[in-house]
Amino acid sequence: MEKKNYSGMTDAELLLEKKNFKTSRLLHAAGIGFLAGIVVFGFGAWILSSDRSLGFLIPMFFPILFIYKMLKNPKQDDGLMEVLKARGLN
Repeated sequence: MEKKNYSGMTDAELLLEKKNFKTSRLLHAAGIGFLAGIVVFGFGAWILSSDRSLGFLIPMFFPILFIYKMLKNPKQDDGLMEVLKARGLN
């Protein structure tokens, strides 16, 4: 992902970027919730099953890995928020 120069954008472009940023955050939150639901359901099924082998538990690490990747870089658009605050476009 390329780094954008927010300070060189017009106010209308910044507001459009802010709208896209909010939409992106909402989709990330929905994705994290969906993956967390998969993990909870998988662990519940594993606990209630009669065969508690680790072979069933191993695939549950993939959603955990994806959640970690989504949460690892939440500050990628801090530059946008700083420019919006400096221009008074909150």
